[in-house]
Amino acid sequence: MSTKRKYIGNVFNYLVFVLLMHWGMVSARISDYRVVSPDGQVAVTVLIDGRVTWQVTKGGRTLLDKSPIDVVIEDNRHLGWVGKAKGNTTRSVDEQVTAIVPLKNSVVHNQYNELELRFGDYMLQFRAYDEGVAYRFVTAFGGRIEVTDEPLTLNFPTNYRVFWSDEENLEFLSHFESLYTDSAVSAFGPDKHAALPLLVQSPAGTSLLISETDLYDYPNMFLFGTGNNALTAGYPPVILDSETIGDRRFRIKKTASYIAETDGNRTFPWRTIAIASNDKDLLINELNYKLAGPPEIEDTSWIKPGKVAWDWWNANNIYGVDFKAGINTETYKYYIDFASKFGLEYIMLDEGWTRSTTDLLHASPDINIQELVAYGASKGVGVWLWCLWGPLDENMDAILDQYAAWGAKGIKVDFMARADQYMVNYYERVAREAAKRKLMVDLHGAYKPTGLHHRYPNVLSYEGVRGLENHKWENTITPTHNLTLPFTRMVAGPMDYTPGAMKNVVEANFHPAFTEPMSMGTRAHQVAMYVMYESPLQMLADNPSNYLADSLCTAFIAQIPTVWDETIALEGKVGAYAAIARRYGDTWYVAAMTDWDARGLSLNLPFGNDQRYQVTVLQDGINADRHAADYRIVSIEWSGGQPLEAPLARGGGWVGVFSPTSSNH
Repeated sequence: MSTKRKYIGNVFNYLVFVLLMHWGMVSARISDYRVVSPDGQVAVTVLIDGRVTWQVTKGGRTLLDKSPIDVVIEDNRHLGWVGKAKGNTTRSVDEQVTAIVPLKNSVVHNQYNELELRFGDYMLQFRAYDEGVAYRFVTAFGGRIEVTDEPLTLNFPTNYRVFWSDEENLEFLSHFESLYTDSAVSAFGPDKHAALPLLVQSPAGTSLLISETDLYDYPNMFLFGTGNNALTAGYPPVILDSETIGDRRFRIKKTASYIAETDGNRTFPWRTIAIASNDKDLLINELNYKLAGPPEIEDTSWIKPGKVAWDWWNANNIYGVDFKAGINTETYKYYIDFASKFGLEYIMLDEGWTRSTTDLLHASPDINIQELVAYGASKGVGVWLWCLWGPLDENMDAILDQYAAWGAKGIKVDFMARADQYMVNYYERVAREAAKRKLMVDLHGAYKPTGLHHRYPNVLSYEGVRGLENHKWENTITPTHNLTLPFTRMVAGPMDYTPGAMKNVVEANFHPAFTEPMSMGTRAHQVAMYVMYESPLQMLADNPSNYLADSLCTAFIAQIPTVWDETIALEGKVGAYAAIARRYGDTWYVAAMTDWDARGLSLNLPFGNDQRYQVTVLQDGINADRHAADYRIVSIEWSGGQPLEAPLARGGGWVGVFSPTSSNH
């Protein structure tokens, strides 16, 4: 079945369901079930009347109207077309989970109520959390099955606002770097589809972040518009025949009539809706992490998050040296020296270090990997290696064995640009095989996080975001975009945006420059990203020569951790501003960012009580509205409980590092 026919079919099924409901042709309700969140505010109601539908409310107000769910397997068996459940059970869970690589909190409070509906050889599970809801199918069919479709319609009671990433390729081929479009749900037509996560907001301001987690051996879900107050699901089919064009382009020649061929005994992905009464609560939502599968790696002591001196964004365009800069051993020793000087854990050798992009076993003649790894080890700096996904797929064992033998610390796998079942399995294979060799992983050209980093904590980050790199060739990475990401893409999991631009300009002065790129917004805006954006592997994207020329700012960035013991949302409005506080050990890091509107945020910091802190602040300089690189660093004393003002220039930022004083002890 073609993709076009598939989404037209989804829209047709949705319209038939609406008409049946309107004309009263659906049979009388046989049974309904309800599960409520621990705080009693969020409720899921499941109705079974020939078809399974669910409804979500918060505080008695409907957020999601009756919406059908289903899985279709071979021989056109619909798991959501049933008369009644054969049994049901409920349970409550309240536990503390220690995060191996903590994105927000080192200890995660996992509390929910669950409803399980049994239908013989399969069941449906629904969970209600204070912060959202989820459901999934669980099957016990035995043998292998073909999944034809997983129909899902999301019916909203009114014409909600929606932030959706506009995906254009109808074969679901994408680098997953689309901008978010802000529109009414009804403006999202059936000829459009979006990758997850997708954010909808009710007229009252309640946010629903739609995503998925615990995805394995199954394709990603996408959402299509209907032109009404509803969205429908679509999935990449299994690819039967394809060809690679050049080293990384991909053409699909033939697809199957099913979306997955998989084990009949399995759990299906969780379909998740994170719920937030205020925009800022999305900044601390951990629903997808809590629903991910359990860790698969026993010994995780070798997994070391950290910061990376990255080469590709700045095109190895260093200066003030006595050797020819480029992709060569001398240049990367310079990167290592820079990383060592500021305590950065790693350097990255991105595209260009291999003999060719398809020969991943041999370095370029100008690169001596063994020498670089040994030099880095002597300086306390590890080496990460870039690789193209296709050649790695074809010869994974030999390539990873070689990288491990060289002493590399991790791999950056790039240009997957697919989301079908094979690619989902490829991600897991990379994570598993890398873990066997104690290699960490950064996934680029990748779809959003779907729980793999919880099962395999060596997967430190994912791209799947329109990040800083786009400044090299376009003007879409605005402060407004940067303030949309924390409430959308970042809610799904770690986000390798790659911040750290040192050449910063106001909007009127921006122009793309591939080898000497710049960013829109202020220097403080960039620095604030290191606290605001979550990525256990965090890049310093700019030229080491530029960082060395401003060692004060660079040292400030270098001190910021990449994992966190505690996170508190302070302020937030999608696309406009955000403020967050994160703790690592005894030190708090507070960041604020704004769009093109200058503003002052009065931060009520809910930590410290009566303690005193020495606070080092990096903030916009007095002339940052004209010269965006203008910043200043000040030191103040602060007592817990006092509000703190964060002045933000246009496209600005603010970062405070709160260190407890000795007088507290």
